[in-house]
Amino acid sequence: MDFQLSEDRIMIQDMARKFASERLRPNAMRWDEEKTLDRDVLQEAGSLGFGAIYAREDVGGSALTRLDAALIFEALSAGDVSHAAFLSIHNMATWMIDTYGNEEQRQKWVPRLAPLELIASYCLTEPSSGSDAASLRTRAERDGDHYVLNGSKAFISGAGFSDIYVVMVRTCEPGPKGISTLVVEKDTPGLSFGANEKKMGWNAQPTGIVNFDNCRVPVANRLGEEGQGFKIAMSGLDGGRINIGACSLGGAQEALDRAVEYAKTRQQFGRAIADFQVNQFKLADMATELEAARLLLYRAASALDAGDPAKTRLSAMAKRLATDTGFRVANEALQIHGGYGYLKDYEIERIVRDLRVHQILEGTNEIMRVVISREMLRG
Repeated sequence: MDFQLSEDRIMIQDMARKFASERLRPNAMRWDEEKTLDRDVLQEAGSLGFGAIYAREDVGGSALTRLDAALIFEALSAGDVSHAAFLSIHNMATWMIDTYGNEEQRQKWVPRLAPLELIASYCLTEPSSGSDAASLRTRAERDGDHYVLNGSKAFISGAGFSDIYVVMVRTCEPGPKGISTLVVEKDTPGLSFGANEKKMGWNAQPTGIVNFDNCRVPVANRLGEEGQGFKIAMSGLDGGRINIGACSLGGAQEALDRAVEYAKTRQQFGRAIADFQVNQFKLADMATELEAARLLLYRAASALDAGDPAKTRLSAMAKRLATDTGFRVANEALQIHGGYGYLKDYEIERIVRDLRVHQILEGTNEIMRVVISREMLRG
């Protein structure tokens, strides 16, 4: 097993790190305070190939691997977790269209999604169905060559900001077999958005309710066949979990790096706090746990690339470990900063706030344990 990154991967990683350093990190505090998602900066990321990382080249995608994507999102999150995580959601929605769409759908949307001329959101969660995604109630009734949608989606990143929405709807029977996937464009009559939620973190991202009130969507906008939607949703989540885990690693590494520098310069009792063994041990544990989580995440990404039968289990393991570890490391970094860590000027508190939600989305970490144990006990 080769643990060394290839020259191409190092180049991709360096490009993402440079973008994070020059375009994300200097603006992250302002975006958080102003609750602003910067479309221009997202489009700059698109110009680097970060808008359709693992979509095919014939429609403008970068045709990179899931491991490449993990490296990119980890690097971008060191600059700003919120923008990097939003970009990961856009990539998941774009991949769904590229993978499950027909040729006409791929050519219609992906060439504009890749440079982020169009921005995409993903709509699965509902007010009454979070972890139990198969019980979703948003209904799509067939009416000639259209579906008529009624219902609501909750906690949607990019609600009202994004241009298209990849939506899981119920087209027939209860349960997972009755779910289909539709692409809904922002200007569709009957589509509306709730107020921006007031959140602990991810403040740069607009998050809200997406409402469908007799919203007519062409049958031509359905991805795949009727009843295939739950399969599409679950296949997207394997990669989504790796991506959000990578975002946790990147944010936590930034917090750790800041804690190391602070510990070397902060003086107490006549010497740097880095000279105290309690802090040395704490920093050592933080670095060790982060590296262990990183190795598992890269293993899961490689398994997804290879079509390994264990890819779902490994993705759940990686998401659980990376997001729990990421939050813990960032929180310890704040503790090392003491009272200064609680101040916005030091930016550690923003990283802590942004990373907390990663333990909830893309399937809560309790659901990750369900997925892992189910795979272990099957057969």
